[in-house]
Amino acid sequence: MKSFVLAAALFVAPLAAQAMEVRAVPAPPRPDGAQPAFSGSVWAGDTLYVSGVIDAMPDATGEVAAKAAMDAFKRSVESAGATMDDVVWVQVFCTDLALYAGFNTLYTGYFKGPLPARAFVGTNKLLNGSRFEIMGVAVKR
Repeated sequence: MKSFVLAAALFVAPLAAQAMEVRAVPAPPRPDGAQPAFSGSVWAGDTLYVSGVIDAMPDATGEVAAKAAMDAFKRSVESAGATMDDVVWVQVFCTDLALYAGFNTLYTGYFKGPLPARAFVGTNKLLNGSRFEIMGVAVKR
C-alpha cells in the first residue's frame, strides 16, 4: 500500500506543478524610458510576488517618503489584479529606524482586513537615495 501511495504521489506531483500558471506583470519603465531588468510582480498560481518598490523621493520627509512607497506598493498590487487585503506578507527596508512609528500609523490605513505578516528592516542605503523599499506576497482569495 505504501508503495502505491508513493507511486501515485510521484505521478501526480509533476502534473500539479505543470498546471500552475506563472505569469509576469511588467515593471513600469524607468524615468529614462528604459525597461527595468525585472518584473514588477509575478503570479505563480494564486500567489503574487511583488518586487520591491521605492519612494524615489530622496529629499522628502520621512512621512512623505513612506506614503510614496506605500502608494507605489499598492499600485503594483492592484495593477496585477490583486487588492491590498490579498497581501499576506510585507518586507519594508528603511534607512532611518526613527521612522518606524510613523510608518506603522500610515501602513495600517492601507488594509481593511487582518494585517499581513511583516518585517521592518533597517538598512544603510537604498537605490536613488530612497528612504523606503517595500516588497511582498499576496494570495488571491
